[in-house]
Amino acid sequence: MTLAEKILARAAGRKSVKPREIVTAKIDVAMSHENADVVLRAFKEIGVQKVWDPDRIVILFDHRVPAESEKTAATHQRIRQFVSEQNIKYFYDLKEGICHQILPENGHSRPGDVMVGTDSHTTTHGAFGAFATGIGATEMAGVWATGELWFMVPESMRIVVTGEFREYISAKDLILHIIGKIGATGADYRAVEFSGDTISSMSVASRMVLTNLSMEMGAKVAFIVPDKKTVDYVKERTDRKFNPLVPDADAEYVHEMKVDVSSLASTVSCPHTVDNVKPVIEVAGTRIDQALIGSCTNGRLEDLAVAAGILDGKKVASSVRLLVVPASRNVYLEAMKRGYLETFVKAGGLVLNPGCGPCLGAHQGLMAPGEVCISTTNRNFRGRMGSSESFVYLASPATVAFSAVSGVITVPDSNHK
Repeated sequence: MTLAEKILARAAGRKSVKPREIVTAKIDVAMSHENADVVLRAFKEIGVQKVWDPDRIVILFDHRVPAESEKTAATHQRIRQFVSEQNIKYFYDLKEGICHQILPENGHSRPGDVMVGTDSHTTTHGAFGAFATGIGATEMAGVWATGELWFMVPESMRIVVTGEFREYISAKDLILHIIGKIGATGADYRAVEFSGDTISSMSVASRMVLTNLSMEMGAKVAFIVPDKKTVDYVKERTDRKFNPLVPDADAEYVHEMKVDVSSLASTVSCPHTVDNVKPVIEVAGTRIDQALIGSCTNGRLEDLAVAAGILDGKKVASSVRLLVVPASRNVYLEAMKRGYLETFVKAGGLVLNPGCGPCLGAHQGLMAPGEVCISTTNRNFRGRMGSSESFVYLASPATVAFSAVSGVITVPDSNHK
């Protein structure tokens, strides 16, 4: 069996499962952010008084923090009250950061578990060998009530990655390249397994970039097969037992793709779809008004380190607004200790509180008609960052940092530092 099949079989109490079978699986972790308010309304309609297990539900605020309106403040208030009434143990208020960073940091993302979240990029947690997927608010209400959810067992595909990255080429370039090849629907309702020597040598943070963006090619779940690096990371953050699973040697895949990153170029996703992918050099020279480094895709410490190294001693172009959003409070504090935040501020950047704001165009970093942003985020749909007449390009932290200095989309090159 593949990794997806093994995890679902365990969660369903079965010896084995096959693709396209319907199974009912026990849920290990159920996550919601501010949309827990919508889940709450559906949960009350069910009529159950208590959630199935308050220790397996994780709720946090990250999308609109701090509250930008009375409506959001009231939403936060209702959720805080619900958390208190239900004795939900794991509640992370607005100071902590983005859900897909907070859960791994606090040991909630564990190999072999089934995780569901009312956020489409819940696939991120597959970097830890978990079956992790996004679900709707009504489905989550059912999970809160019963601790179970039905799934159709997904077919699996494997992406084997080999070779060494060249300077300034990273996991973001790799996954954008893959999405460009496969297309926005190329992995629809499939489980994607990443493997190969390149994946084995990647940091945990880089692996999370791959599983996070796999959703943008339609994946139901995405995995890095757990290894010692995975187990060590998780054991440092939780005392809860977990059971790492790996695919069988004879597991069957509906598709296999091979990628050698040795010749991979800096890559960008152009407006207005994530699979509109080109080498950066093809759009180099495009004027930008805003540059954004952060989000659940690229707001981790290694991302800020790359950007700070490029911006050190430089100034952001006078025509560009540089926004930097650490993915969590822990990342923020460590970046501060290492001097990265000082580098950003001295370069002319604006460091924002950890959260999702600019990525969503919710209340920070909105753009006017005709404006252009180059961003390390995961979506560039029309109107994603404000005006429906603005333009968003997705790229790596290195590409965004170089572009912020030059004022136009720029190919990362150490000769330009």
